[in-house]
Amino acid sequence: MTTLATTNKDPIGVAVVGAGYWGPNLVRNFQNNSGFQLHWLCDLDVERATRVVGRYSSVRPTADLGEVLADDRVHAVAVATPAGTHLEVALAALEAGKHVLVEKPLAASYADGQRLVAEADRRGLTLMCDHTFCYTPVVTRIRELLHSGAVGELQYLDSVRINLGLVQRDIDVVWDLAPHDLSILDYVLPPNVRPVSVAAVGTDPIGAGRSCIAYLTLALSNGAIAHVHVNWLSPIKVRTVIIGGSKRTVVWDDVNPMLRLAIFDRGVDVATKDELGDQERRELLISYRSGDMVAPALGEREALAAMVEEFGRAIRTGTPPLTDGRAGLRVLGILEAASRSLAQGGATVPLTDMA
Repeated sequence: MTTLATTNKDPIGVAVVGAGYWGPNLVRNFQNNSGFQLHWLCDLDVERATRVVGRYSSVRPTADLGEVLADDRVHAVAVATPAGTHLEVALAALEAGKHVLVEKPLAASYADGQRLVAEADRRGLTLMCDHTFCYTPVVTRIRELLHSGAVGELQYLDSVRINLGLVQRDIDVVWDLAPHDLSILDYVLPPNVRPVSVAAVGTDPIGAGRSCIAYLTLALSNGAIAHVHVNWLSPIKVRTVIIGGSKRTVVWDDVNPMLRLAIFDRGVDVATKDELGDQERRELLISYRSGDMVAPALGEREALAAMVEEFGRAIRTGTPPLTDGRAGLRVLGILEAASRSLAQGGATVPLTDMA
């Protein structure tokens, strides 16, 4: 993989493409990171780009992507355009020899994502997907708990992401909201556990022409189950993840700053057959464990700042970022399978050819 010399302390030249909802956040974080030098903000609406970079005199607004990619000072490009344009923009950047960061989802289809991953591999360039939630302190801690075995064997994961949100014109609620939950799932699962199938059901009660409410059920390779509920029509905002293990249960409530993460030593224990006597073997012995609840202290840092830092680390060292192109590809695989399941009335769709 192409690297910047580890002894090179010069900032990495970067350009942001897209000045809409997410682009200004990237502009701010690249400007605040001493490891990067932001040179360009590219958007078809130059006036909008000019407004975004107005107080950053060193950043040039433009509508010409070719001008950006021809600039030898630019070593990396961050793409924050609509998903349907990700392939065109990101592929052009890779072909110009630039490292690429792409806002979620990686592309509009699994096939498009494969093209991006293959091109980055062929050229030895960093391809990273901006799965921002994976860089929050709480998700980092959850990953540590699952990977260390502190939770025990994973038994289930329930994720709810509902709010009175903006009904999208070009995608359904699964493609709009579920990438967050699926990227978190991909990031925190223990290395030996992966999704093997998905079944999805959805409904459109307001006649929007696409699912506004959906439920995804994923079977995992260890026999556990993961459930994702997404909804544009809820009058209240709920963002919770509950992860049950054989030792502990983890509860993440993203809208509760007073108790964002709680770890419960509570659950159900089942004695094995070897532990049971002759009489007890006639019936399953279940006991309920009621232990302590721990609320770990979590550091405060903007997730996007940590993500930008990881992008720079990957470029400088030539090692894959935590949420690389293949992570984005795995999420795309589940999204496409979920869409097929929706079209088939909730049929279970195997997840094959996962990156």
